[in-house]
Amino acid sequence: MKLDYEKKDYLWAEMTWEEVEKYLEKTDTVLLPCGAVEQHGPHLPLDIDYFDADYLAKKVAENCTDPKPLVLPVIPYGVSYHHDDFKGTISVTNNALSLMIYDIGMSLAKNGIKKIIIINGHGDNAPTLNYAAQMINRDAKIFVCVETGETSDVDLYAMTDTPNDVHAGEIETSTTLALRPGLVKMDRAINETMEFKNKFLNFDNERGVNWYVRTSKISDSGVMGDATKATVEKGEAMWDIMIKQLTKFVEFIKVTQVSNLYQKRY
Repeated sequence: MKLDYEKKDYLWAEMTWEEVEKYLEKTDTVLLPCGAVEQHGPHLPLDIDYFDADYLAKKVAENCTDPKPLVLPVIPYGVSYHHDDFKGTISVTNNALSLMIYDIGMSLAKNGIKKIIIINGHGDNAPTLNYAAQMINRDAKIFVCVETGETSDVDLYAMTDTPNDVHAGEIETSTTLALRPGLVKMDRAINETMEFKNKFLNFDNERGVNWYVRTSKISDSGVMGDATKATVEKGEAMWDIMIKQLTKFVEFIKVTQVSNLYQKRY
């Protein structure tokens, strides 16, 4: 049986070493998608975070001008211990993830890569990925950044009706409905909107403080938000925003000399 598959020239893992060597003459930028395998309530699949990061990285590369940034294989596992009370969650330690990202980054630098954009699909990976990015920058002296939705989150939250919609709620259910409606059990979608007495604990408050808690302490279902308000239309609009905004950022990084990305101080 022959698979109906069209090879993409910018997918690192599908190239031969000679093709990579030739492509690196045209670009010094890579996208590294990272995610997680963890519970997303009773209505969504476990792969949301890594599927979305992988999809976003590929769509962004597709929408960039030539030469497009190279896209690396997705890292599917993340720091998800806080979801351990829900079956199906697979978690790695902060140390394991940071070491893997560091090693990948250092290997990329040896290949001649000068700019690494880590596309993070799982918010709780952020501290670990930022640490690894710092260490790569320190030791390889190349540009490394972590994008965890900063380029579009403000726009997405403006489209939602739910406060503290941070996990398996209105946003993630909508974006999954837009791409893979067959995997969404809307008859199982629930509203478990969170309200905290102190505004500094609100996840979507601009004055909110980063804090950590096991999901089962604040949610019975694993949902943190209101999945019942999700729609295909919202999801399509959200993907459009995420792809366009991140493409603008990646395009700027791709065409800018590394020396011009850093502020020179005299």
